[in-house]
Amino acid sequence: MPAILLAAPYGFMDPNGAAARKAEAMVGRMTLQEKVGQMMQVDSSVLGTPSEVTAFGLGSVLSGGGSNPKAGNSPEAWAKSVGAFRWAARKTRLGIPLIYGIDAVHGHNNVEGAVIFPHNIGLGAARNAGLVERAARVTAEEMAATGIYWDFAPCIAVARDERWGRTYESFGETPELVAELGAAYVRGLQQARLSEPASVLACAKHFVADGGTWKGKDQGDARIGEEELRRIHLPGYAAAIEAGVGSIMVSYSSWNRVKMHGNRYLLTDVLKGEMGFRGFLVSDWAAIDQLRGSYRNDIRQSINAGLDMVMLPVGPGAKDNFEDFRKHLLSLVKNGDIPMSRMDDAVRRILTVKFAMKLSDRPVAPSPPALRKIGSAAHRAVARQCVRESLVLLKNEGVLPLRKEGGTIVVAGRAANDLGAQCGGWTIDWQGTRAERIKGGTTILDAIRRGAGARAVAYSPVGKNPPPDAEVAVVVVGEKPYAEFMGDRGNLRLNRVDRITIDRCLKAGLPVVLVIVSGRPLIMAEEFAKCDAALAAWLPGSEGGGVADVLFGDFAPTGRLPVSWPRSMRQIPLNAGDANYRPLFPCGYGLGYR
Repeated sequence: MPAILLAAPYGFMDPNGAAARKAEAMVGRMTLQEKVGQMMQVDSSVLGTPSEVTAFGLGSVLSGGGSNPKAGNSPEAWAKSVGAFRWAARKTRLGIPLIYGIDAVHGHNNVEGAVIFPHNIGLGAARNAGLVERAARVTAEEMAATGIYWDFAPCIAVARDERWGRTYESFGETPELVAELGAAYVRGLQQARLSEPASVLACAKHFVADGGTWKGKDQGDARIGEEELRRIHLPGYAAAIEAGVGSIMVSYSSWNRVKMHGNRYLLTDVLKGEMGFRGFLVSDWAAIDQLRGSYRNDIRQSINAGLDMVMLPVGPGAKDNFEDFRKHLLSLVKNGDIPMSRMDDAVRRILTVKFAMKLSDRPVAPSPPALRKIGSAAHRAVARQCVRESLVLLKNEGVLPLRKEGGTIVVAGRAANDLGAQCGGWTIDWQGTRAERIKGGTTILDAIRRGAGARAVAYSPVGKNPPPDAEVAVVVVGEKPYAEFMGDRGNLRLNRVDRITIDRCLKAGLPVVLVIVSGRPLIMAEEFAKCDAALAAWLPGSEGGGVADVLFGDFAPTGRLPVSWPRSMRQIPLNAGDANYRPLFPCGYGLGYR
C-alpha cells in the first residue's frame, strides 16, 4: 500500500516554539475541570447566556447551520453576539481565550449580506489554486470582522459517487485536484501566519473517505481496502498538513463498518503518528453519539481514539447533553478509563493553536471599518471571477457567445431568478434559503439583462409564450437547495418541470442554451442532444454576473469538469480510470470559444 510521507514540521506547532511552550506551562496550571472545558465545543443555540462559558470554562462555541444570533442575522448582530461569548471566556480563572467556529464553506455564508462564493465543485472546475486562495482570504476577512476565527473548511473529500448529497462540497473526483485546491484554501484562510489579525483557523474535513461511501450514502460506510483509502482519500490531508492546517474534523462515516470517531488506528496511528499532524481533532455535530453503546462509552472510546474536542449541540434537559458530557468525562478520567496523559495531549494541542493565533490580542468589540468590508464591491469582484472561471462549456453549435444586438433573448426556468437556487445549501440556513434572505447578490436573470446591451430580455419561469421577435432562449435548470444527507439521491434525472420548460422553448423554434445550476452532474443526455449549447454553472453563489460574462463572450469559458458526467444512472458511480469508462463527458472536459 502507498505510504503517506510525514509532513514537514510547521512553525506554529513546533514543540520548541513559543506557543507550544506557553501551552505546556498552562496545562501544568490547569485543574481537571478546566481541561474538560477546553475539550468542549457547545452550540450557541443551547447556551442560555454567555455567562455559561464562564461557568463551565468552555474552550469553544460554534454556530451550526441556522444557529444565528437572537438579535438578528446582520453582521453587527453577529459581531456583538460572538463578542459576548469571547468576553465571557476572559472572566475565567486562567483567562484562556475562546475560539468560535462556523461552517463558512463558500464565503461567510451564514451572515446576511456576505459574499457567497461558488461551492467547491465549481472551484474545482476553475482549477485555479491562486484564485481559490484569494476566495478563502476574502472569507477569512469577512469572518474576522464578526469576531469568528475558526472555519470548518475546506472540505477535502474526494467525491466518488454522484448520488452523495455532499458532492458539491468536494473539489472533484481526483485526489490530485482535491489536494492542490484544499491546500490553497488552507493557505488562504490561515494566511502567512496564524497570528495575523485576519487569519482564520482552517479545518480540513471530514477525515476520512466520506466521499467514498457505499452507494454515496452520507454518513455511510466506505467499503474499500487500505490501499485505496491511502491512494484516493489520504493525499488531500497530507497536502493540508503540509500547508499548516491547524485542525481537522472527523467524519460521521465508517471505514469497513468501524466509525471514524472511534478508529484509533486512523486518528492516532496514521493521522497524528505517521502523517505528523500536530494540530487538534474536532468531532462533527453530535457525531460521537453514533458509536455503539452508552453515551459514557461513546465519550471514552472517542477520546481514547484520539479526538481532542467534541462538538456538543444538545442542551440541558435533552438526552446526551453537554452537561452530561462534562460529568462523564470528569468521571472517566478520575476512574482511569481515560488516561490523564491523553487529556493533557488533547488540551496541549488545542492551547498551542490558540496561543499561536494570539486570540487574546484580537479585539472583542465590533470594528465598523472591518464590518463595512463584508459584501464589499472588491470582495464581490473576486467571487464574480470565481464564477466565470468555474463555468464549463459542454456543448456549443455556434450559438454562444450571445450577441448584444438583435431580437429578444428569452430567459426561462425558475432557477434563473432565484438566488437561493444559485447559492444552494449552507446559505443563511443549513439547507439553503429563500432568495429574498440573500442580500446584495445578482441573479442570472438580472445579470443577463445588464449584459445584453441593446437586446431586450423577456423572462418566463416555465417557457410559455415567447415574444414574436424572440431569437434565442437561455433556459436555466437544475436542483433545489439541499445539504448533507438531505441531498442523497437515487435518481439524478433532471426534474419534470425543467424538462417541460426546455421542450416549450424548442417547440417555439428557438435555439436553446442550457445553463445548469446543480451541485453535481445530472442525467441529461436527452436534453443535451436537443439543445444547441450547454453550460455547467454548478452552484455559483451570489454573483450571477459571472455567468453573463461568459454567455456574452466578455470572457471565454475556461472551466474543465472536475468530475465525470454520466450518460445514465446505470453508470453511477463513475470515475476516471474505471474499467469500461464511457462517460457522456470525461473528467477534465470543457470547450472554449473559437
